[in-house]
Amino acid sequence: MCLMSERAKSGAAYEAIERMIVMQELEPGVLVSEAQLMQLTHLGRTPVREAVQRLARARMVEVHPNRGVLIPSISVEAQLKRLELRRVLEALAVRVACQRARTQEREEMRAMVDVLEAGQLDLASYMGTVRDTHDLIVRATDNEYFADTMAPLQGLSRRFWLAHVVDEAGDMRTGSQLHVAILKAILDRDPEAAERASLALNDYLTEFAYGTIRRRAV
Repeated sequence: MCLMSERAKSGAAYEAIERMIVMQELEPGVLVSEAQLMQLTHLGRTPVREAVQRLARARMVEVHPNRGVLIPSISVEAQLKRLELRRVLEALAVRVACQRARTQEREEMRAMVDVLEAGQLDLASYMGTVRDTHDLIVRATDNEYFADTMAPLQGLSRRFWLAHVVDEAGDMRTGSQLHVAILKAILDRDPEAAERASLALNDYLTEFAYGTIRRRAV
């Protein structure tokens, strides 16, 4: 029982710190201490330390002994490398989800489609919904290795998007439509359509990344 409690605390610390990184409450380039993270998460040293270790393996933080935990900078080059890998992994994940999604997950997907199509999300709610959509698709694969590999790639990609979005309403509308297309294809159990929709999302994110370079050049 205690073991599950400690695991839950570690998971909560990971989710809290990851959210702060993605939402840039912990800004790129800053050093934070374990004590600061304990204060921010309201959790103890052990779960925070375990969460930091997981985040370091996912390249979401860098641990510098005797100095602190560094929140890495955001670069277009790193984002494009992440998207290169996401392109392959997510196309496979949605195909598998078409085959394995269970009743509960399909019901959650229908509810998620309704939320995204309503178009009434603010920026913070949209970011949370996108994360929930990714997590739901991965859960539907019934393969924990997808989660281990894809979660950090998607989290860092969301951070990049949030740091560079200019037309919030327009990009949230586009992102919602692309995620809805993926979910509907999975609900239809159509792996070809799901893969096409996944690649369309990747195309959008890749173009978004290149767009940040073009804006710098102006």
